[in-house]
Amino acid sequence: MSDSNNEEVDPEVVVNAWKMKLPEFKQEHNPHGLLEESSFATLFPKYREVYLRECWPLVKKALDEHNIKAELDVIEGSMTVKTSRKTWDPYIILKARDMVKLLARSVPYEQAVKVLKDEVACDIIKIGTQTQNKDRFVKRRQRLIGPNGSTLKALELLTSCYVLVQGNTVSAVGPYRGLQQVRRVVEDTMENVHPIYHIKALMIKRELARDEKLKNESWERFLPTIPHKNTSKRKQPAKKRAKKEYTPFPPAPPESKVDKLLATGEYFLKEDQRKHRKKNENQEKQEQAEVRRKERRESAFIPPQEPSTSSGAKELASSSSNINVEELKNKIRKSQTKRLAQISSSMNEDAAPSAYD
Repeated sequence: MSDSNNEEVDPEVVVNAWKMKLPEFKQEHNPHGLLEESSFATLFPKYREVYLRECWPLVKKALDEHNIKAELDVIEGSMTVKTSRKTWDPYIILKARDMVKLLARSVPYEQAVKVLKDEVACDIIKIGTQTQNKDRFVKRRQRLIGPNGSTLKALELLTSCYVLVQGNTVSAVGPYRGLQQVRRVVEDTMENVHPIYHIKALMIKRELARDEKLKNESWERFLPTIPHKNTSKRKQPAKKRAKKEYTPFPPAPPESKVDKLLATGEYFLKEDQRKHRKKNENQEKQEQAEVRRKERRESAFIPPQEPSTSSGAKELASSSSNINVEELKNKIRKSQTKRLAQISSSMNEDAAPSAYD
């Protein structure tokens, strides 16, 4: 038999990391507990005070199972979580921190308590700084929610995450892969990409993952293409100035009056000669202006150009130029003599007596 048949799959190679089940961390793995105390504090808004007072006993009960202390300070408006001497899970304090953050961001207790599980995480996405225009920000945030929350509900079903849009943040609770998809959809929506494209792509990927033939092939031909539109185009100036070539030398200083007089040669003239020369130049300019004014006044008395003759007159003129006048006169003379001869013959017949008379 060949060596390929004897080869075994290496247990350290991970084919699909998302399907790999995380090993459970138990108290036997850390019997001595933690050496130092860790604590995290989170502020919450005033409108969340009533709800937090109601659900705080449940929060303390859920954290006591992991030996985490929880404190609610209504005066300062903060929630604090601390480790104790009995705490044996070093990562549970970070889970507790995420839990109080979600409670501060208006996530209900039933969803926030799921973060304490190993396979569940949370992500708080900040969307307030992605759009400068407030009206545009409100429209795109509403586009993410959809009519009656339908878009958000579809996103939750496809990613297996709980998503809450609150103010300038989007809170998500669910598996790690679902959180990646939610973050991508939210950020693209705030960048003016409609979430329906991502929802459609997620639905297609879910169906393709079930097909054994297409499972390991490229899915690019099945996924919808997202059109990129640049809505905020910078206004271009009406007149664009061409950039001059860069030179390390400074620009030449402007010419002074003395330089101009030296260039024209007037510097060496006397004062009365300069005045006389300037007077002659002004007189020439006045004469030229007077000529232009006279032409403009007389232009009203110039008769307009007559329209050209009609086509029939042109044909007649061209045909008359080709006719021989002498031949025309002879033809008219002959026709007149023939007519006179016919008239005289008819008169003779009337005047002659009949043979029967």
